Amino acid sequence: MRQYDLHDNIVQKITIPLQTVGTTGTGRTGKVIDRSGYQGVELLVEYGSVTATNATATVTLLEGDVTGTMTSVADASMIPNANAESLAGLAVAATRTSGVSKNVAHKIGYIGLKRYVSANIKSTVSAGFLIGAKFLLGDPNSAPVAS
Repeated sequence: MRQYDLHDNIVQKITIPLQTVGTTGTGRTGKVIDRSGYQGVELLVEYGSVTATNATATVTLLEGDVTGTMTSVADASMIPNANAESLAGLAVAATRTSGVSKNVAHKIGYIGLKRYVSANIKSTVSAGFLIGAKFLLGDPNSAPVAS
């Protein structure tokens, strides 16, 4: 293994496949991800082209010791601590700008100790736009990891 090799030390797991959110109040429930064998966890959230000025998306990061009892992650277990979920969401914007409020990606670092993680994303408008989310698992107990 090469000393500064990121490729052999990370794995990505899709929790919410890229899809259109098109109904007011519709949420997308993420697949539960087993992070066993990895110390580092990062949630990556992607938004496509959003046209509605009043569109918002709310992200909730979840954790659990077992897959059936997932609970919201405390702020102290996220990076940045204070507003991680709101920063990863999509806010109202008077004018949508590519790379700022549409066609944009956000991230949340997870520093909790639970074995399982997941994420939910909820939309507030019926104007469809693409969303997707995946976890990047790093700092494996054993490397290199399979691609």
